[in-house]
Amino acid sequence: MKIAIAADHAGFALKEQLRRKLAEDGHEVEDFGTSSGESCDYPDFAQPVAREVAQGRSDRGILVCSTGIGMAMAANKVDGVRAAPGQSEDEVRLTREHNDANVLTLGAKYLDEAHAMDLVHIFLGTEFAGGRHARRVAKIAQLEK
Repeated sequence: MKIAIAADHAGFALKEQLRRKLAEDGHEVEDFGTSSGESCDYPDFAQPVAREVAQGRSDRGILVCSTGIGMAMAANKVDGVRAAPGQSEDEVRLTREHNDANVLTLGAKYLDEAHAMDLVHIFLGTEFAGGRHARRVAKIAQLEK
């Protein structure tokens, strides 16, 4: 699977850990930054990942900031992106099964590497359930901006 990944300064260390582990797992990982823990603005990193996923150049996206919320807000501005923050296994599984989320946002303030990697594995390994959920996801795409 091709994964686009990025973080701001608050998520930099966790992003680096996830990037390495995903590559070790055999995924093709494209890193959109940041490249240090120096203060920066999360929308600058959310947008390239969101575009990459929306345009089909990457299968899924992973974004990391302090809470995961700002990254989700910024990524969801891109048509075709369904970004969702995840902190629990159940949230992440359901956001894939029911909402067909294509970008996972993580909060480095709340997750250690092992828990974050568990969430990423669930995100990558869970299929969209379709059915009644497909109708609902289609309605999201029809909402006015």
